[in-house]
Amino acid sequence: MSKRILVVGGVAGGASAAARARRLDESAEIIIFEKGPHVSFSNCALPFHLSGIVEDVDSLVLMDPETFKSQYNIEVRVENEVIKINREQKTILVKDLTTGEEYEEHYDKLVLSPGASPIRPASIEGVNNENVFTVRNVVDIDNLNTYIKKNNIKEIAVVGGGFIGLEVVENLRLAGLKVSLVEALDQVMAPFDYDMVQILHKELMDQGVDLILSDGVKKIGKDHIELQSGRQVKAEAVVLAIGVRPETKLAEEAGLELGETGGIRVDHNFRTSDKDIYAVGDAIEVYNRLTHKPTRLALAGPAQRQARSAADHIYNMPVRNNGVIGSSVIQVFDMNAASTGLNEKQAKAAGINYDFVYIIPQDKVGLMPNSNPLHFKLLFEVPTGKILGAQAIGRGNVDKRIDVIATIIMMDGTLEDLKELELCYAPIFGTARDVVNHAAMVGLNLLNGVFRQVPVSKVRELVETDAFIIDVREREEYEAGHLINAVNIPLSEIRQRVDEIPKDRPVYLHCRSSQRSYNAIMALQHMGFDNLYNISGSFLGISYYEYFNDQVTGRDKILTEYNFE
Repeated sequence: MSKRILVVGGVAGGASAAARARRLDESAEIIIFEKGPHVSFSNCALPFHLSGIVEDVDSLVLMDPETFKSQYNIEVRVENEVIKINREQKTILVKDLTTGEEYEEHYDKLVLSPGASPIRPASIEGVNNENVFTVRNVVDIDNLNTYIKKNNIKEIAVVGGGFIGLEVVENLRLAGLKVSLVEALDQVMAPFDYDMVQILHKELMDQGVDLILSDGVKKIGKDHIELQSGRQVKAEAVVLAIGVRPETKLAEEAGLELGETGGIRVDHNFRTSDKDIYAVGDAIEVYNRLTHKPTRLALAGPAQRQARSAADHIYNMPVRNNGVIGSSVIQVFDMNAASTGLNEKQAKAAGINYDFVYIIPQDKVGLMPNSNPLHFKLLFEVPTGKILGAQAIGRGNVDKRIDVIATIIMMDGTLEDLKELELCYAPIFGTARDVVNHAAMVGLNLLNGVFRQVPVSKVRELVETDAFIIDVREREEYEAGHLINAVNIPLSEIRQRVDEIPKDRPVYLHCRSSQRSYNAIMALQHMGFDNLYNISGSFLGISYYEYFNDQVTGRDKILTEYNFE
């Protein structure tokens, strides 16, 4: 007797589960129920319609019900909402949203993929005004784009600095609008550490975005928003990208267990507390491979893998659940930013003893066109050297470096493993010692106590306490911009000027990207100096770290000039 598999929700999770089930069983009856008008669309590409990069809104729709039927023999019922699950009778109650009719369907196996809904905080006055939008599906982005054009909108505010928020901001700016970005936290893009994210802050400001941090929205009006601080910001329309909430109402009302993070609890086979009901995608709680704790992860890649695993288990195929590490990438105007695994905040919260590397090599051989600095941060466990995470920001291919790190994390790799990776090389693509190999070598030096470092976040304190800082860049580099109390002893002169360096107090060294200062430290240590520290990130990192705060706070500058190249 053939199975009857019902799937609640489409897109990455539900549609993938249904398609996989069909490949495993040609005789199964498979039906997808989707409460919206589209069962399969490119949700990750939605913001790009605002700029015209994706010109036709209909092209965001990847597959319609007719195609599902003809190619996969899967029935799709759009604008049909599943409103109740009767576990005892193994039925669902469905409401046809076009006719209002309610009807029941029986299942042998049920797959839930309801996704997550954008948050609209009731505490914000005016949050449901007609000029307030969220971005979840094709209808949402079409409504927003139509409203902007119909009303000739010139000024718009985006609330929330996560993936959707930044992509909406960029595409609205590309469309010629004046955009304000409001984020209640002190930084955008939570996957990145504060020192790294300053690069994105500067890029947003350079592209004309009014970036407002550490302030929330109190009230939304017709042509402005009022912030918690009392500041008013002009905005004829508002896009809320504050975050998402897992759609768990259906599961909860059916008595299925929820996890401690609020998502639907599933086992390693993505089966819920009911043996005949599975759940995948943004609505479920998943296992973090690095912290060994439950979490939620609203990304398409993991959802598709979960969907395949759920379908496999329905047909008694073995499933390997490796947990998640959270790999992602985003373009922010001319900068690309990628991350994987843990950042410092997460490592601290998990109680993991860690250290990190912050290096800024070129992303390809310097003689090549379009060679640019690549800011790369690598976290590793102490004392094992196990790779915990990485962040990369630059104009070049950050994704391939982070993909390498994601792979080695999934293989439980260490600094030693990363150091020995043999990767592709040609001058136009990279460097003979790739960024990731370079980072591993620096990490091993730190782990083995070859040298010590201080982060860019400590530099202001060092300057304000008149610490002894040596800038080992060449004279013309120093004169173009430097820390106000730094002594310029170029690497080319340091062996002849050791008498200018004290041995009775800590000495902090930096260059442009920390490599020359590392070489200076190694030379000086061989000459008997033992109280030396390399400034991680060096002058490039310091410039980015200080720039945004200086612009916002108006505090005294600790650099004569910034340098971003």
